[in-house]
Amino acid sequence: MEENKSLIVLYSYHHHNTEKIAKTMAKALNAEIKWPQDIEPEELTNYDLVGFGSGIYSAQHDESLLELASKLPEANGKKAFLFSTAGITGKSKAAKDHSKLREKLRIKGYMIVDEFQCKGFNTNSFLKLFGGMNKGRPDSQDLSNAEEFALNLKIDYMDK
Repeated sequence: MEENKSLIVLYSYHHHNTEKIAKTMAKALNAEIKWPQDIEPEELTNYDLVGFGSGIYSAQHDESLLELASKLPEANGKKAFLFSTAGITGKSKAAKDHSKLREKLRIKGYMIVDEFQCKGFNTNSFLKLFGGMNKGRPDSQDLSNAEEFALNLKIDYMDK
């Protein structure tokens, strides 16, 4: 039996907050990690589960993820998940932050199976004058939560 394949599409810069989360998830899922600029959109058809994640900038995922999502071929119910790190988090905040990418993927036929967000160290704009917010985040608890999230995805959508 062929093993299900998963991929994480990641954009992370500044403090590499989201990269820490992605690496934790990738280990749990035995997934590859690729950056949006290193992917041909058709490649995603080779994977059973695809995660899309970045920091949140101006209440949305990074533009490179949104551009990639616009170029993807029809997915016909392929499973995907979204994740992010953000200065301010919460269930309704994550839903809003993820809305633009979620909608682009749904239009392409992806089924969003779950979403994850945690705090990330933020020194954008005026925050750098005060030393930033969420220093030390994501922390060990955030990484543990990301691992648990990924293991649940593996159980629910990969090991079937």
